[in-house]
Amino acid sequence: MIPDEIRVKDKDIHAFLEVFNNPKSYGNGLLSGKTVAIKDNILFDGHKVSAASKILENFFATYDATVVKKLKEAGAVIIGRTNMDEFAMGSSTENSAFDVTKNPYNLKHVAGGSSGGSAAAVAVGMADIALGSDTGGSIRQPAAFCGVVGLKPTYGRVSRYGLMAYGSSLDQIGPLAKTVTEAEILYKVIKGQDKMDSTTISDETYPVVKKFSKTIGVPRSFVESEGVSSEVKQNLIESVEKFKSLGYKIVDVNPPNLKYVLPTYYILALAEASSNLARFDGIKYGLHVEGKDGIDDYFKTRGASFGKEVRRRIILGTYVLSSGYYDEYYGQANEARRMITRELRELFREVDLMLTPTTPSPAWKIGEKSNNPLEMYLEDIFTVHANISGCPAISLPSGFSDKLPLGIELTADLGREDNLFVAGKEFFGE
Repeated sequence: MIPDEIRVKDKDIHAFLEVFNNPKSYGNGLLSGKTVAIKDNILFDGHKVSAASKILENFFATYDATVVKKLKEAGAVIIGRTNMDEFAMGSSTENSAFDVTKNPYNLKHVAGGSSGGSAAAVAVGMADIALGSDTGGSIRQPAAFCGVVGLKPTYGRVSRYGLMAYGSSLDQIGPLAKTVTEAEILYKVIKGQDKMDSTTISDETYPVVKKFSKTIGVPRSFVESEGVSSEVKQNLIESVEKFKSLGYKIVDVNPPNLKYVLPTYYILALAEASSNLARFDGIKYGLHVEGKDGIDDYFKTRGASFGKEVRRRIILGTYVLSSGYYDEYYGQANEARRMITRELRELFREVDLMLTPTTPSPAWKIGEKSNNPLEMYLEDIFTVHANISGCPAISLPSGFSDKLPLGIELTADLGREDNLFVAGKEFFGE
């Protein structure tokens, strides 16, 4: 699809912030000729990269992110940068400073977030594949809402060099695609150790200690307790039956600390966001608003150029890191993280995969939850465990509710993306 055709097709959906005029292939490899859209927080040398924020509206990347280098080497054609929640903070792509991305299946509903633009672009065929970033479900949740496949790799499998940081211990770049096979190919292209990112790992970091036994654990009590819609519950039942028909053994599991994943995640993510976004001061780069002195410049710039949700998360993150509250909140959240990770690692000694819905409800109407941030945060209940623990997880299209897509999520042990791809292809058929 040529750029003008993409712009016409995107007029109602607003998946892209920019469609490049002369996209080209840089090499010849696994992705030769494939069109790829990249989320607007991934650097592409010489192109704008704004994280959908006013403060970086006219910022141009001065180097390629490692994943962009790998796309070029594999022969991909990078066609544009996609809309997102500002600095990846949100679950609906309503928090973009520029536009709201709409759900391709119903334009009155959200596309999910924060990688909503990438998911929508793939869903309607404006891009063959896309890259998103996932801090607490930001690839998997929009994948579920838009009826595509979304993978959050094991933490460290994909370099974060050239990704604008939100929560550095949680962020991970990953693929969105129409099929599991395409997602797997894109994952294989972008994964690997990187000297520019000391957190990256090799294929040998997590040795295989358990053969794939086609055993899936379902935390039914956790799912039942989290306000899941009746359509999503029924879809999970049907998905379990489908896995059974494919020869999988289904067992009930109950990691007791799973119920603490959401508060643990938000304390950690907001604390890291507060630290990471301190660099945007209106002096080094980005938008500058003149004040009466340096301090006034700082406050006016950040007040004028950060959106409401970003300001909220910075304030909350600063609070949990402040003197007198650090141990009470941030310290306890880190301890909870260790317990949750330990429980999941123990669980994967008994089962190969854990199955949950990707989201507790189908895509909601645009504006429906904008004034209730707590309700919006609850939408991440089934995705954040993978970021807290570092485990890989994949969202698979699994049905529809009133013509809106639904997704199920499979989580695997650290380094076991191979299990996700095997089960995903058997379930999805591609």
